[in-house]
Amino acid sequence: MPLLDVDKDKCIGCGNCVDACPFGALSLVDDMVVVNDKCTGCGACLLACPMHALNLPRERPKATGESLSSYSGVWVWVEQFNGKTCDISLEMLGQGRKLADRRKTALTACVLGHKVEHIAKDAISFGADRVFWIDDESVAVYRTAPYASALIHLVREYKPEIFLLGASSRGRDLAGSIASILYTGLTADCTGLDIDSESGLLLQTRPAFGGNIMATIICPNHRPQMATVRHRVFEMPVADPRRQGQVIAVKAALSPEQITTKVVDFILEKDEVNLADARVIVSGGHGVGGPAGFETLHKLADVLGGAVGSSRSAVDAGWISYAHQVGQTGRTVRPDLYIACGISGQIQHLAGMKTSRVIVAINTNPDAPIFTVANYGIVGDLFQVVPALTEQFKKKLHK
Repeated sequence: MPLLDVDKDKCIGCGNCVDACPFGALSLVDDMVVVNDKCTGCGACLLACPMHALNLPRERPKATGESLSSYSGVWVWVEQFNGKTCDISLEMLGQGRKLADRRKTALTACVLGHKVEHIAKDAISFGADRVFWIDDESVAVYRTAPYASALIHLVREYKPEIFLLGASSRGRDLAGSIASILYTGLTADCTGLDIDSESGLLLQTRPAFGGNIMATIICPNHRPQMATVRHRVFEMPVADPRRQGQVIAVKAALSPEQITTKVVDFILEKDEVNLADARVIVSGGHGVGGPAGFETLHKLADVLGGAVGSSRSAVDAGWISYAHQVGQTGRTVRPDLYIACGISGQIQHLAGMKTSRVIVAINTNPDAPIFTVANYGIVGDLFQVVPALTEQFKKKLHK
């Protein structure tokens, strides 16, 4: 019985889905799409249809134990922009390598772009055993349909057990598109990934219920187990140019004629602060008392060559812009030094900065949660402590 439904009121008989179907399951009869029993429900046609006239049933039977056993390996999508690998994907490769070692399996990188063979080679040096490399003009820049279609085809053919993507704007879009068509689980914005020692399942940890709890999520009945992870959650691995691996060239899934969107131009937004790459961050919370309080923090950050961050409460109060926000609903950071000034340390904020190399907390409340994650704690008035630190750093660093 065909798995695909056709909305006759929306179908215009363009034939895009017929060309996109890898199984020959679709045909045009009197300018209307007809589905035969070859349909596997792969979803390739859904991405090709410009009218959204095709639908797959919302409920699919759970995979059996036998079918789950046919899935193996850890995959990572390597995001690139203008021929340069995005750091978030290198972090994913580092964590993917650890997970693959725990599962005693291979790590595969998926590289899509045009003239990006160097990225495929770099993926091996950062931990991949195998790279699926699609080099085609249709995937030169990110568009949902050609990227998702290509990766869906690869997943269905090679059956990875785990598939990881960076939680960038493109990664979030791509992961959702893939997971919805594959009918598998997806955990977004994870702050931790591990393998359960007994079941072998991927343990996906993320803040839940507005950040009030940390939830560990599993996907026991469907494959692949998919997760996106924010920038700076995991450490950047060290490249090993001596590593050897296999690079497999793969054809693009959709031809240019089957893609209904076109990228005209990119306009890069200039952030007023670059928290993701800052090695030193001086952050303020409700305790700074207002916009003027952040001037004290700016002076310390300038001396240290760092950036100014903020908790959500200060942003919500309008004291500083959202670009400075650190936490679950802001930026995830991993600086060498994080100085938290007047920040109580709610779980939402800790989720975004607790992986900092050294954390210094300054707060008048000795019982503030921020002290539980701090390497060094100073109980005192930030308006006395921070200027004193600023003066001392000036003497030490600018002799």
